[in-house]
Order: sequence, then C-alpha cells, then structure tokens
Amino acid sequence: MSMDTIQDLFEHGLEDIYHAEHQLLDALDDLEQNTEREEIAQAFSEHREETEGQINRLEEVFEMFGEPPEKEECEGIEGLIQEYEEFTAEEPSQEVMDYHNMAAAEKTEHYEIAAYGNLIPLADQLGLDEGADLLEENLREEQDALEELTELTEQFEMDAIPAE
Repeated sequence: MSMDTIQDLFEHGLEDIYHAEHQLLDALDDLEQNTEREEIAQAFSEHREETEGQINRLEEVFEMFGEPPEKEECEGIEGLIQEYEEFTAEEPSQEVMDYHNMAAAEKTEHYEIAAYGNLIPLADQLGLDEGADLLEENLREEQDALEELTELTEQFEMDAIPAE
C-alpha cells in the first residue's frame, strides 16, 4: 500500500487504532486482574466496556469509509504491552503493581488520545463527517478515562510504597 494521500494516511491510522483497541481489551483485563485496589480495578473494568463500544464505532467508520475492518499492527501499543509484561515479570510488590498499573494505563490513554486526535481532521478532510463524530466520541471517552486515572493516581497513598 502506498502512502501518498490523505485517504491512505486515514486508512492506515484507522487500521492501527483498530488493532490497538483490540489489544487493549486483553490488556485492560490483565490490569484489572493484577490490581488489588477495588476502585482502580473497577476503572479498568469500566474502560474495557467502553473499549468494546469504541471498537464498534471504529467498525462503523470503516463501513462509512467503504472498507472492511482490518488491523494494522500497532507497534506503539505492542511496545507498551511488552513493557508492561517485562515489568510484571519482575514480580513487584502489590502496592507497586497497583501504582504501575495506573501509570501503564495512563500511557496508553495518551497514545490513544493522540491517535484519535490525528484521525479526526483526516476524516473531516475526507468529508466523513459522521465518521469524525464517531472518532470524536472515542476521543472524549479516552480523555475521560485519562482524567479518572489521573485522579486515582493523585489519590494513591504513596506511603504504602517504601521510598528506598
């Protein structure tokens, strides 16, 4: 596939985030299972449900775009997942794990926010107004998830983790 047009760029980005959202379904399940604090685990569970809706909206955008939903491996998300797996292999204490889970989730939210933020103007340029609206809805959910994670991180009792 050549990358010479806005359409090419949009299709590539759409396939990339479609793959990322699928990967994050499993990752959010892992985050929930590896988190002891109920309010944090609940946030991961709720965002997993939102992610399922985001995937459905992406499939609608593919349909509007006239293409079947396809995945382009998202190296960014794959890297974040690999980083997470390497960290968990170190068998951190549960307190450290809970904090790290929030930090890892925040990183992915920033990535998704950037991806949607880049796709929306491309959809607008292609005249996919309804598609842009669906992508905007996904973007708002990602921003809300990041805000919730940030609040949980700020409320985290750092005294539970030894400083040294």
